[in-house]
Formats: sequence, structure tokens, C-alpha cells
Amino acid sequence: MAHTDELPPGPDLSQGVALASIPASGVLAGRVGSDAVLIARLDDGLHAVDGRCTHYGGPLGEGLVVGDEVRCPWHHACFSLRTGRARKAPAFGTLATWKVEVVGDQVFVREKTKMAKPAPTPRTTREHVVIIGGGAAGFAAAERLRELGHAGTLTMLSADSDAPYDRPNLSKDYLAGTAPEEWIPLSSAKHYANRKIDVRTASKVVAIHPDAREVELREGDRIPYDALLLATGAAPRPLRLPGFDASNVFMLRSLADARAIIAACANAKSVALIGAGFIGMEAAGALRQRGLDVHVVAPDAVPLERALGKEVGAFVQSLHAKKGVQFHLGQKPASFDGNTLALESGDRIDVVFVLVGTGVAPRTSLAEAAGLNVDEGIVVDKFLQTSAPGIFAAGDVARFPIGDGHAGVEHARIEHWVHAERMGQAAAANILGAQHAFDDVPYFWTHHQGVEVRYCGYAGKWDDVRIDGDLQGQDFTARYYRGGKLVAAASVGRDLENLEIEESLRDRER
Repeated sequence: MAHTDELPPGPDLSQGVALASIPASGVLAGRVGSDAVLIARLDDGLHAVDGRCTHYGGPLGEGLVVGDEVRCPWHHACFSLRTGRARKAPAFGTLATWKVEVVGDQVFVREKTKMAKPAPTPRTTREHVVIIGGGAAGFAAAERLRELGHAGTLTMLSADSDAPYDRPNLSKDYLAGTAPEEWIPLSSAKHYANRKIDVRTASKVVAIHPDAREVELREGDRIPYDALLLATGAAPRPLRLPGFDASNVFMLRSLADARAIIAACANAKSVALIGAGFIGMEAAGALRQRGLDVHVVAPDAVPLERALGKEVGAFVQSLHAKKGVQFHLGQKPASFDGNTLALESGDRIDVVFVLVGTGVAPRTSLAEAAGLNVDEGIVVDKFLQTSAPGIFAAGDVARFPIGDGHAGVEHARIEHWVHAERMGQAAAANILGAQHAFDDVPYFWTHHQGVEVRYCGYAGKWDDVRIDGDLQGQDFTARYYRGGKLVAAASVGRDLENLEIEESLRDRER
């Protein structure tokens, strides 16, 4: 996340560059002092914006330009090349804009500009908006509501004890000890106050009353709403086995969970992770980085096989095995006595603590009790509205229509951070009357022993995987097909190609 002291690549734009060097499409990446800057040639002239993504500082000059938009190669954030506005998550901060001067056949960029932002007007006036949930979707929705001009009350009710934070980092750098605590919050208390977003942490909602348009809190208070967004997310699935209620058995979902695991590492030499999904494998890498002996126990033959296929899963396993992670695959836990993990096979593993990562379940109890349509998640339409007027849902809890380009439309519930944020942004726009169908292509990234795997699309159950490139050379793209049609892709070392595939999938579903 931190920027290096090296100067950005490309020419010094303050000294001028040839007008002819600016491409008709794409961008010219350069610098002004130590700032990375992009110049784009659009239909209304030349525009210049910062060249680093406001999310994690990704090099936008290596990204994809589509129309008047540039997309980050790291995590696929989208920015306007005219205004610098962050159009789509995971970035929320605006890129600075720069003044472009043309002198003869030379172009100079020397100073930043201040752009006047017209005040947007919502299409629908809804005075009181309430968001239940303080995760990815809830945070993104609150930000977009204010950005789109919502001037009424905006209340976020979060059961979490912490204000919205960067959840993907919990199983990556934060757990490894390489990301400080100050990196984790998504914003500050001052920011919420300035935007008049009433964030209430440790706030338990016990009931929704659709007829009265109110939500009821544990303390008995009732909060009225004109529009309600359910962004309650998902909860880890506990293991109902002997000994797994011990104090040294953890799950990783919240910042409090991560803090507790880090505290347990202080006097630990060994840990067992139950489950070889994304959380389990990322945590395995993070805890190995802390110097612990790490054991991964899972019934699967290959980690991540259900999500990425046998070949890519085996590639990820090899990355961890080379760093000393020990695998016990094709095995299931039987019990834990606080010191020894017993497997069904009879094998025993001595560990100081256990981390369970066996999947999550959507938090739908509030919706069910309120009479909303629930089927493996809260069912929403293409505008992310539930079966009750004025109530929307987004993020891990929402089951929404997704076109697979072959067999028509199916419903899916997708547990990806960026996708949840973008659902929250789309729900916010529709709360204010936009009536825009949510059709974003899912995207996520996962980190393993210093290697980033980027994935776009929605495969569901694919029937063919085609890989080009070199897995062991960490330069490949795996394409997933269903019925002969491309539905998703995972890549390593091919960030631009992943962006291009995402755009092709987006075009196909329009």
C-alpha cells in the first residue's frame, strides 16, 4: 500500500512532451515532480489526472482505458479521465486533476487544478435512508448516496464494534503483521461527521417493520426509513465438533477476530487451519510469514479446486508448500482437546491454536422475520430491490439475477469484496431513483506467498478449463468455459489481460 521513493516512470511532463506522443486512445504516463500523471486525449481535448489509484496506489498507466475511463490493473477500480472521480469501487478517493497547456506542438503539465463539482439532484426524494450493515456494501452505499446528492438523514447500523474497515486485508498483510492498524479503517470519524453519515457501531437490529417503515433496535428504539438497505453480510460457519468451542479456536471474519488471532500468535509455535478455501489459504500464508508451523486440514484433494480448478489450485498449493506449509488433504477434523487436533483418520497434530475457515452463511434472519423473499440469500431483482417496496439488499447476503450468456438468467450470491461494494453503489443509485440494472462482472483478488491471483467473471459450475502460459513461471491465464462459452478467468502476471477479459464479459452481458 505504501508508495516507494522512486520517481514514477515516463517523461517529465513539466518539461513538455510532443503533442504527437499522446495516443489517440489510451494514455501517456509520465510524472510531474514525484507525482505520477496521465494525459489522455478525449473527444473534448486533452485531460490529465493522477496516475496512481487511490485504493492501493496501483499504476493506472498500466491499466485499461475504455472510453473516458481508466481502470486499475491491480483491483479494477474505475476512474473518470476528465474529472478524476472514482466511478466504481474499490477506490473511493478522487484522482487529482492537472492543468494541461499546449504551446505549439508541445504539451506541458505543471500544476493541479480545482474542478467545480455541480451538485447532483436525486431523481427520487427519500428523506430517511437506513443501512443495516457496516461492511463493504453498506460503506459503499453510504458514500455513493452522499455523492449523488442525498441530503436527508443517513444512518448506518452496524453490529460490528468497529467502524467500516478493509476486510480483505485481515487475512493478508494485517494478519501477517506487515500492515499497520491505521491502514485498516476505510474512513475516519471526521469524514463521517463531515458527510453527516450517522455510523452506529455495536448496534443490534432485532426487527424490521415493513408496514410501519421502521427498524427496531435491541434497546427498543425505532428508527424510521423511507428506504432501507440490507447489507448484513455473512457469518462464518462454526464446526459442531468436540472441543471446537475452546478459547483457542478462532474464526476470521471481523477486525476483532483478527486482533484475537494476532494476540494468540504471540506465544504460539504452531497452528492448524481447518479449510482450504480463500480465507484458510491466505491465513496460512500470513501465519507462516509470522514464523508459525502451519498445518492445513481439508477434505479436498486440492486447495481452492472448487473455485479455481485442479491445476490452479495445485499451483497455489505449491506456493505454500515451498514456504513450509504442511497439508493434510483428504482429511477431516474429529476433535480438539485444546492442545491436539485429532483427525478422522486417526492422525494427530499438536498445535497451540486452531483457525476454522469452512465457509460462511448469509445473515438472513431479519429479512425472513420481516416476510421478505429469502432463498439461499435475500432475493432481489435486477435493481437490487427485495420483495418489499423500499427495501433493497446488497453484498454477500443478496441473491441477485445474473446472466450467464447461455441458459438465460440465473440467481447467484457472490461473496467478493469488490462486488459487494459495487452492489452497494448500485443500490444507492436506485434508492435515489436511477433504476439502473446491476450487471457488473464479478471480480476478486487473492494473495498467496507474495503472488496475486486475479479473477473476473462468474463460473458457477464450469465444464472446461483452458490454461495458456506457464503456471510455475507465474505467468498464465486460466479461462473457464460452460457449454463452450467463456464465463470467467483467473490470471497471474497478466493484469491487463484480466482487465480486457472482464471488459469482454461486460460487453457480452449488456
